[in-house]
Amino acid sequence: MILPEDRWWAAEPKWRAAEEYGFDHAWTYDHLGWRNLVEGPWFSAVPTLTAAATVTSTIRLGTFVASPNFRHPVPFTRELITLDDVSDGRLIVGLGAGTGAPTYDSVVLGEPQLTVKQRADRFIEFTEALDGLLTTDRFDYRGAHYAAQGARNLPGPVQRPRMPFVIAANGPRTMRLAARFGTGWATTGGERTGLEEWWKSVAELSATFDQALAEAGRDRDQVHRYLLLDAGPVYSLSSVNAFEDAVGRAEELGFTDVVAHWPRSDFPFEGRESVLETVAADILPGLSARK
Repeated sequence: MILPEDRWWAAEPKWRAAEEYGFDHAWTYDHLGWRNLVEGPWFSAVPTLTAAATVTSTIRLGTFVASPNFRHPVPFTRELITLDDVSDGRLIVGLGAGTGAPTYDSVVLGEPQLTVKQRADRFIEFTEALDGLLTTDRFDYRGAHYAAQGARNLPGPVQRPRMPFVIAANGPRTMRLAARFGTGWATTGGERTGLEEWWKSVAELSATFDQALAEAGRDRDQVHRYLLLDAGPVYSLSSVNAFEDAVGRAEELGFTDVVAHWPRSDFPFEGRESVLETVAADILPGLSARK
């Protein structure tokens, strides 16, 4: 995870390095501003990923995660098709409902705050509409939150029938949505009351998602599982041992993929790039061999 906070002259080497290090995918946050970092520089996700696509050639690139807080599926479809084209089919579309607490993304447009149910309703519509828009030219859709009339999508995505969706979900309704539309499911785990408690919540959420897959008639191996390691109380790249331990525990719980933040010079995700370099040199080759 490379936060979109640096001028491109400083960000570009990170995206190049992520590929050179051998990571499978690289992500950036799709927010208008994020937590305490809203007081500092912040860039838009889609242009950032487009620029990253031009300086890489193999690593997959994704939004982690795009939400309906400030997006409409019709113009977003055009952006995604363009990004998938520029990246030559390397785009992963991470989607989420948006946090329930008031955040910069959810208040900056001056719209009323939604309840948990309303946010889930809106997210379900957003995902349904986006799926239809990406796969069907002249698409019509009408819901309580979004509408499309004869929406065009030519030339369509490079990836057919559309690029993969990785759907972030911790609740039962959004998990069912992930089981229905997702090529991948992503989770941040539960409340961070302590490390062991957090890992317990991750295990419980994984078991709940198993149920959602069974109800949807999908096999467990049909959907990749992504865990945002740094949602827990210990920064995953605080040390090589911390990363290795976190990856091992995630693997034991059936996760196929993990996401860690590029080290920053201060909070949050404060760390040293030398740890990342050691992980890339010593840990990643072993993980690749186990795929």
